[in-house]
Amino acid sequence: MRTMILIGLLLCGAGAAHAEPPALLLATDYAGETALEAFWVSEKLDGVRARWDGAQLVSRQGNVFNAPAWFTHDFPDVPLDGELWLGRGRFAEVSGAVRRQQPDTAQWRDIRFMVFDLPDHPGTFDARLAALRARLQPSPSPYIALIEQFRVADRAALLARLDTVVARGGEGLMLHHGSARYQPGRSDALLKLKPYQDAEAVVIGHLPGKGRHAGRLGALQVETAEGIRFRLGTGFSDHERDVPPPLGSVVTYRYHGVTRDGVPRFASFLRLRHLPAAMAEEYE
Repeated sequence: MRTMILIGLLLCGAGAAHAEPPALLLATDYAGETALEAFWVSEKLDGVRARWDGAQLVSRQGNVFNAPAWFTHDFPDVPLDGELWLGRGRFAEVSGAVRRQQPDTAQWRDIRFMVFDLPDHPGTFDARLAALRARLQPSPSPYIALIEQFRVADRAALLARLDTVVARGGEGLMLHHGSARYQPGRSDALLKLKPYQDAEAVVIGHLPGKGRHAGRLGALQVETAEGIRFRLGTGFSDHERDVPPPLGSVVTYRYHGVTRDGVPRFASFLRLRHLPAAMAEEYE
C-alpha cells in the first residue's frame, strides 16, 4: 500500500510549501435566488483553484505550483484568483500535471490560468471585473485568460444556460453578486449551481474489492467534517482503484440529498481534492 500511495503522490503531490494558505472567497450552493439581475454568471470550470500572488501560483492549501518560468512570464504583477484548466472533463489530467515536482513542458503548453477575480482590489465585483477586463482583454500572455462573465434575465434563462453547459461536458455555473466586495471564506455573494450536489470528506479506510475488483480498492470509507461516516464505492476509474486516494487525503464526492441521519444519498467518488501537508512532506 505504501508503494501505491507513493505512486499517487508522484502524480498528484503538491509543490513546495508557501508561507500560508491564501485567503480565498468560497462559494455556497445556489438556493433558487430570483434577483438574478444583480449577479454575474460564468461557467464553473473543472480545474485546479490557484492564486497568482504576483510572483508565483499557489494552491488552495498554500503550496506553490511548479509552473515553468515561461508560463507565468507575462502575468500581471497583481494577485489574481482563478483556475488552472485544460478543458471540460479533464480535471484528473490538469491536477496531475500542475502538482508534479518537475513540470512537464508539453502538459503546461496546453494549460490556461482562467481568472475570475482580483482579490486585492477594494471595490465591488462590478469594479473588479472592469479592472480585470482592462488588464486581461487583450491578454498579455497566451497562458492566461479572463473567464467569460455574463448576465441572465431570469431563472428560466439561468437553468437553460446550465443545461447547455452540462450538455457540452461542463460542471455547472457560478453566480457572483455585482455589489459584493472580496471577503475570504464562504459567502452568499458567490454561488455555485450544478445538476448535483458535491462535498468533501476525509479518507479513513480502504475496503477491499470483490469479483472483478478483487485485489484492489472496492470502496473508500470516508468521514465528513460533521462526523458522518459512509462508503464511496462507485465513480472510480480502474487506475483509481489500483492507486486509491491515500488515508488522510480529502476527496470530493457527488450526491443527491441526504437521509434523515445526514448520510449522503447515492454518493459517488468525483475526484481527489488534496493531500495533507505532512504526507506530502514525507514522500517528497
